Amino acid sequence: MLASSFMEPSPSPSLNPSPSVSITDPHEHVLGGNFNLIVLVVAIVCAVVCTLGLNTMLICILQCANHSLRQTVQWVALRGLNSGMKKQDMVALPTSTYTNSGSPISPSSTSACAICLIDFSNGDKVRVLPNCAHRYHVSCIDKWLLSHSSCPTCRHQLKSKDSIDHIV
Repeated sequence: MLASSFMEPSPSPSLNPSPSVSITDPHEHVLGGNFNLIVLVVAIVCAVVCTLGLNTMLICILQCANHSLRQTVQWVALRGLNSGMKKQDMVALPTSTYTNSGSPISPSSTSACAICLIDFSNGDKVRVLPNCAHRYHVSCIDKWLLSHSSCPTCRHQLKSKDSIDHIV
């Protein structure tokens, strides 16, 4: 009996497709037909992110530009403050004649010029800078003060900050 069932020809399938079978897009079923809406939402989110990024970049550029301009003005002002003294202002600084009192020098005071490193000797003309009281040979400190307006030892400014307020 088995052999006869294998030998019998099977009925041929019909060539007409059945009307109940339809071919559908697999994405349409998953997305529920809202594909255009999702693309629109994604595009809007991308536009918002790009706008925020550009805004942040512009704020950073403007802040950096403002900071660099402000620093440049301050640097020029400080450079002007330490640009050297006029001859008449330099000559107006107090001078004295050095005399060794014979007492041992205290550790806080020096007996040498910090510019040329030569010890002061009796009769040397020394210039004492105001506010810090550092002493130097007149010829040494005058050369320094032509190109700087600060004490070579402590960098205390000899020019007042009021003299450059008109720059800032």
